[in-house]
Amino acid sequence: VQFTERKVQIGGKQPSGLFLATITRVLNEQVPFDGNDLAVSNIVCDNKHMLLGLSDGSLYSISWKGEFYGAFGLDSSQHNDSEVTSLSHSLANSIASGEAERAFASNYRVSKKSAIAQLEFCVSMRLLLVLYSDGQLVSCSVSKKGLKPVESIKAEKSLGNGDAVCTSIAGDQLILAVGTRRGVVELFDLADSGLLIRTVSLYDWGYTMEDTGSVSCISWTPDNSAFAVGWKLRGLTVWSVSGCRLMSTIRQIGLSSASSPVVKPNQDCKYEPLMGGTSLMQWDDYGYRLYAIEEGSLERILAFSFGKCCLSRGVSGMTYVRQVIYGEDRLLVVQSEDTDELKMLHLNLPVSYISQNWPVQHVAASKDGMYLAVAGLHGLILYDIRQKKWRVFGDISQEQKIQCKGLLWLGKIVVVCNYIDSSNMYELLFYPRYHLDQSSLLCRKPLLAKPMVMDVYEDYILVTYRPFDVHIFHVKLFGELSPTSTPDLQLSTVRELSIMTAKSHPAAMRFIPDQIPRDSALDNHISSSSDLLAREPARCLILRANGELSLLDLDDGRERELTNSVELFWVTCGQSEEKTNLIEDVSWLDYGYRGMQVWYPSPGVDSFKQEDFLQLDPDLEFDREVYPLGLLPNAGVVVGVSQRMSFSACTEFPCFEPTPQAQTILHCLLRHLLQ
Repeated sequence: VQFTERKVQIGGKQPSGLFLATITRVLNEQVPFDGNDLAVSNIVCDNKHMLLGLSDGSLYSISWKGEFYGAFGLDSSQHNDSEVTSLSHSLANSIASGEAERAFASNYRVSKKSAIAQLEFCVSMRLLLVLYSDGQLVSCSVSKKGLKPVESIKAEKSLGNGDAVCTSIAGDQLILAVGTRRGVVELFDLADSGLLIRTVSLYDWGYTMEDTGSVSCISWTPDNSAFAVGWKLRGLTVWSVSGCRLMSTIRQIGLSSASSPVVKPNQDCKYEPLMGGTSLMQWDDYGYRLYAIEEGSLERILAFSFGKCCLSRGVSGMTYVRQVIYGEDRLLVVQSEDTDELKMLHLNLPVSYISQNWPVQHVAASKDGMYLAVAGLHGLILYDIRQKKWRVFGDISQEQKIQCKGLLWLGKIVVVCNYIDSSNMYELLFYPRYHLDQSSLLCRKPLLAKPMVMDVYEDYILVTYRPFDVHIFHVKLFGELSPTSTPDLQLSTVRELSIMTAKSHPAAMRFIPDQIPRDSALDNHISSSSDLLAREPARCLILRANGELSLLDLDDGRERELTNSVELFWVTCGQSEEKTNLIEDVSWLDYGYRGMQVWYPSPGVDSFKQEDFLQLDPDLEFDREVYPLGLLPNAGVVVGVSQRMSFSACTEFPCFEPTPQAQTILHCLLRHLLQ
């Protein structure tokens, strides 16, 4: 496949980024199969070899040069699921080169195996999954050399209950999703030898296998934070990795009512998308759209548009005070100024910017939540929420030179992590929020490599490189930050840590400021608060890609594990100067499949106590429909979002509406204060 210079123009505002390709056939060979009645499952490959699954239960190996290595079977004499089974050869070897057929079936036990339905190969984990048509799923390890030395493909263990119909691997999180005939999806932890983490299904919503049929397909989003599930008979649903239902095409009917959820065909109801089942699904490159094909209707593809929550992962920092969901060309901002009711504001980006720089890739809100920085493919724009005004680069050529890989707010300064194409380098650019222009650039700081995660607290910036090198800079501003003066900004390195660890990479890191108990702070509030601001944070929280949360001591590099299976966390201490902040006593909150967990500092040896919402009040355990976006510290409220459906007369399909929901945590704080 060779791509030409000819660009494909698609209707609509966005540039497509697609080029026409010429495809030429290099090789056309008849594969010398042993039997004539064989069917092929699918092809998996590395950069040198490929494997096919055959309907007699064996695998067939071919090189990219067209050398046929013959078929071989996975040894099926498994006595125990956890036993490591050996691999044996069968059939022929090197027929393509015209050598004599050498059959070594000596150690191969001939048994009627069921057909291979699907193969899945994960190069980074050296894992091959073999799914048989009878529902058996076997995970195999592959050697470092790849798929060629077939002796080294070893069947490790069998997963699930023997009713698997499809699989999908999340490589970042090391999670395997398996769809079953029962209509249930099982999640397995590949890092922990295939342990079952949890199952998700629509049973809790009153739908059984009779309604949906078996699972037909599973597809993870590109960032592995959520997965879509399609069923054979009806509908499609998207779940977060913790098991929160983010979106579903299947209509919800009150479970208290005696009426069965099944929609009768003759009912005069609005049409439901994918009413006949889902046959195929595919996310786009950025995870903004999910394309689906209905079972038995090949003439059209349905596209569902999604918004992403600011997870504040990686290089972009996000305040929890302002809750934002970003779509490919707009922002959905939760308006919480009127505390009685939360509203969702649709904020369309200026066409002049987004038509050239589609799609949105990074969003960050300033600490007070009053400014938003948004970056697309190139450049960035700022939005002032009070004035309802956008600020853009005046000079387009400057905008096009910036490829933003992350955004942070440092007070009234926006920090851009910029990738320079020509030199393959990364740098930090500091712009004042009143003027986006080269002439106002406060500082340009080259970075050593591609940053993995970044964070900012007061005057300190944390930058972490792979594998795990932590650098902390102190920022000093000389002069007044205003359009009339010429301020100067300088960075000095205050710490460098290189941490040796075998754990997975950090997905997010946040500074933890030193907390002082309220009573001591009130006694001598003048001295302590000024000292506190000057001190650099000595600890930070680390969230790893596999959901482990730990506390890192920046003085001695010691790391303490706190909990696991965490999807989001918000550091709340030292983040607000307001007197009315109710959650200043809390150090941080985390969210995962258990629900919310609140962490408090304690004066004892173990400096952090963890309180579960589960113990405190059953109302605030894990909510299967509300996904948390952030906090309103003054009201002591967690703001989440849930999916609602509305029907209008003018459209064939229902409208999907993300709706903000509030959950109070006051009872947790009250109980803590009483204790």
